[in-house]
Amino acid sequence: MYHILIIEDDTDIRSELKLMLENALYHADSIENFTDVPAQVQALSPDLILLDIQLPGLDGLSLCREIRKTKDTPVIFVTSRSSSMDELNGIMMGGDDYITKPYVTPILLARIAAVLKRSARENAVSDSCILTCRGCRLNLLNSTLTCSGKTAELTKNELRICWNLFSRCGEIVPREDIIDDLWDNQIFIDDNTLSVNITRIRSKLREIGVDDLIETKRGQGYRI
Repeated sequence: MYHILIIEDDTDIRSELKLMLENALYHADSIENFTDVPAQVQALSPDLILLDIQLPGLDGLSLCREIRKTKDTPVIFVTSRSSSMDELNGIMMGGDDYITKPYVTPILLARIAAVLKRSARENAVSDSCILTCRGCRLNLLNSTLTCSGKTAELTKNELRICWNLFSRCGEIVPREDIIDDLWDNQIFIDDNTLSVNITRIRSKLREIGVDDLIETKRGQGYRI
């Protein structure tokens, strides 16, 4: 069940939205104390936020910008401000959609479902592109290796070598397997070039504080 957070200062609209969401089988929460809203969002960790613009204290546009500093939770603005400039500002501040009041319930629910579906698909793609082993994360999308909060950028060859090792975490990966994989991808490297690339990867790992991630098994291959 998706968890949706309502950030709306009008109590009648807040109650109406909550009832609408619950009838649509969503789990709904709402913010009622508008002090330090970003911290409340962080604590509640919703799957989607319905956000008004005209709020006490921090306005919705500024609030969306603050939320975006720490979370990528989808945000749909639900507001009475209907100018094209307001909508543009909402999208530029990180909003995923913009609905003007008075909203039409079936359309709002359809927009919510569409944003949630898109977010779930993007998260699935993101998760499939990250491999984790021994506390280190290999990101295949941006060619980086991250350990203990520090990140090293990898070349195409280095990324492919790391993929071979991470995808078989805990196993000894024969040198021949890695060379064959690089050959299949139209990148020819001989046995010595592989050793040079492994040395470069280890050097980048040392720069981010990791000394023993890649283990050499003499006569066999490498293992992490």
